[in-house]
Amino acid sequence: MTPTAPAGGAARGKVRRWVRRLAWATAGMFLVIGVALAWWMRTALYHRLIRFPREEAAWQALRAQRQPVAESAGWREFRGVLHAHSELSHDSEVPFPDILRAMQNARLDFIGLSDHARVDGRADFGVQWRGLRDGRLFIPGYEMKDGFMPFGVAAGVTLNNRTEPALLARQVAQHGGVLFFAHPENPRRWELPELTGMEIYNLHTDFKRMGGSVASALRGYLPDLLLNLGRYPDHIYRLPFQRPTEFLQRWDELNRTRHLTGIAGNDCHQNVGVRAHYTPEGTIRIEDTSPKVLKEVRLNALTRLLARALFGPLEPGRRLFHFQLDPYERSARFVNTHVLAPALEEAAVIGALRAGRVFVAFDMIADSSGFRWLARDGARLTVMGEAGKLTPATRLEAHAPIPCRFTLVHDGRTLGRQEGRRAEWAPTAAGKYRVEAELRVGDEWVPWVYANPIELR
Repeated sequence: MTPTAPAGGAARGKVRRWVRRLAWATAGMFLVIGVALAWWMRTALYHRLIRFPREEAAWQALRAQRQPVAESAGWREFRGVLHAHSELSHDSEVPFPDILRAMQNARLDFIGLSDHARVDGRADFGVQWRGLRDGRLFIPGYEMKDGFMPFGVAAGVTLNNRTEPALLARQVAQHGGVLFFAHPENPRRWELPELTGMEIYNLHTDFKRMGGSVASALRGYLPDLLLNLGRYPDHIYRLPFQRPTEFLQRWDELNRTRHLTGIAGNDCHQNVGVRAHYTPEGTIRIEDTSPKVLKEVRLNALTRLLARALFGPLEPGRRLFHFQLDPYERSARFVNTHVLAPALEEAAVIGALRAGRVFVAFDMIADSSGFRWLARDGARLTVMGEAGKLTPATRLEAHAPIPCRFTLVHDGRTLGRQEGRRAEWAPTAAGKYRVEAELRVGDEWVPWVYANPIELR
C-alpha cells in the first residue's frame, strides 16, 4: 500500500507556490513601473547625467576666461532688468523689499517696473518705489493694453488703459516717459511716432510656446523639476529658450526707417510654481504662485494617513510643499539690459534707453559687462545708439570680455563673422550696423549679446 502525503504538506506546498507567484507578479509589476518611470524620466535623466554637466562645465570654462575690456568709450555701464512685476500686479506676490534683495543678489544696478494697470485701468506712477534704494535704482513703469510699456513717467501722473492708444502714447511723451512695446509677437501700433523701442527678447514668450499657462509649464518640466531642480536650476530655466529670430527681423525692418531701441523683457513675476498648505477646514489647498487655487483636496482616513507620511504633521496654515521654477532672482539673472550712461540716475538711464546706448545680454551664462560696440574715425568715437559720419577711415569695432563669435548685421543683412575678443570691420556703405555675439557651449554657438545699432551716414 502506497503511503499518501500528509494533507498539511500539500497545503504548505500550495501556499509556497502562491507566494512564489505573488513574488514574481510583484517583481514584474515593479519592473513595469520602473521601466515606465524611466521612460517618463528619460529626458530628465539625460539632462542630469549628460547635458547639464556638460553645459555647466562649459559655462564655468567661459567664465574663467573673462578679462576686463580696456575700451570704455568714455561711458559708465549699468546693468539692469526691464519688464518686472511686483505685488501691485494681479499675478505677482513679490513685495518691493524682496525685489531689492533679488537685485542685490543678481548684482543689478537698476530695474524698470512694469506692473499691470489696476482693474479700473489706472496706472499710477506715484505708488511704486522710485529712486535709489541701497544703491539700486527703481524706475516706475507699467504694462498696459496693446503692449504699451512706459517707463519714467513723472511722479504724480496717472495714465489709463481706457485711453485711446495714440493719445496714450502722446501722454507718455508729454510727461517725460519713454514708450516701449512688450510682447512684439502680438499685433502692435508700430506707426506711433512716440514709440521709443521694443523688446527684442521676452522670457515669457518662450514659456508661451509651451502652452502659456503655469500648469502647462509645470507639466512640461515636471520630470526635470523632480530630478534636477536642486542641482541644475539655471539649466532647467534655459530649456525653453529659442533664438528671438522673429523679433530681430522685425526690429531690423523697423529700424530701416526710424530709430527703435532694442531691450530685453525679463517679465519677472515669480509665479511659475506650485505650493500646498493644510487649511483650518481640514483640506489641502493646492495653488500656483500667481496666486490661483488649482485644487482643494478633501481628505479621508486613508489619504490623511498618507499625507502625514509624506508631509509630516497636518497643522492649519502649515505649508506642505513649494516648487518654484522662476524665483525673482533667477528671472533677473537670465537676461539683462545694459545701458551706457553718465550716472546711476533715472534721467540718465531713461536718456540711454531713448538714445539706444544699450545692449542685451544673456548674463546667466557669462557676465558680458564691458562689452562695447563702436565706430572709430580717428579720435572720434560713436557708440551704439548714436549716429556718425561714414568716411574711408571709419572702422567698426566690437570688444568682449570673453572670446566669442561676432556677427555683423547691416540693415538686417548679415555681412560677416569673426571670432575672438575683438572684431573690426571697414564699412563701405551708409546704414545701420549692429553686432551679435555668441558663446561656444559644447558643439553649439549660443546667443549671448545683441547690441543696438550704430547709424553711419
